[in-house]
Amino acid sequence: MQPKEILKEHISKIVSLTDDQFDYFFSRFKHQSYKKGQTIIAEGDKVECEYFVLDGCLKSFYINDDVKMFILQFAMPTWWASDYNALYSRTKATINVDCITDSEVLRLSNADREEICKEIHAVEHFFRWRTNKGYVASQKRLLSLMNNNARHRYEELMVQYPALYNIVPKHLIAAYLGVSRETLSRLYHS
Repeated sequence: MQPKEILKEHISKIVSLTDDQFDYFFSRFKHQSYKKGQTIIAEGDKVECEYFVLDGCLKSFYINDDVKMFILQFAMPTWWASDYNALYSRTKATINVDCITDSEVLRLSNADREEICKEIHAVEHFFRWRTNKGYVASQKRLLSLMNNNARHRYEELMVQYPALYNIVPKHLIAAYLGVSRETLSRLYHS
C-alpha cells in the first residue's frame, strides 16, 4: 500500500474527509526513510515534528543519569511518535526516538498540523481523538506499572501487541516492562 493510502485508511477510521481535504492534508506531510538504529530525535534537539509510522518500528526512550534506558513507547505501523512535551512546549527534547528496524514515516510539522486543524474541523477532531487515546493508553500503562507485577505486565503487553515479540529485541521489551533481560527470559519460558 502507498503512503497516501495508508494514512487515508488510518484517518478514515475516525473522520470523513473529502478527497480535496485529504489531498490538502496529505500534502503537508514529508515522507522519510530511516535505517535500523538511526536517530530521529535526540535529547537536546529542537522538536518541530511528529512522525506517523508507515512501516517498521520506532522506540521513544529516556536515558537517566545512571545510563539506564526507559522505553516509553514502541511505535509500529499507523502509530505516531515524537517528544510531545518538547513539540508542544517548544523546549529541547528530553525523549529520544530512534528506529528499531528500517522504517518509513510521514513527518508532519507542528505548524502544519495547527494550520490544518484551523482550516478543517474534521482533522482537528482526528488529532483530538488521537491525543485522548494516547493519554488513556499512557494512564493505563502507568497504573499497570504501579499495580501489577512483571509477569502480569508482560502478559498484558503480549495480549495487546503480540507482534512486538517478533519485531522488538528482548532487551528492549525488558526495558519497556521495567525488568532485567534475565527476568524477561524467565517470564517468557515459564
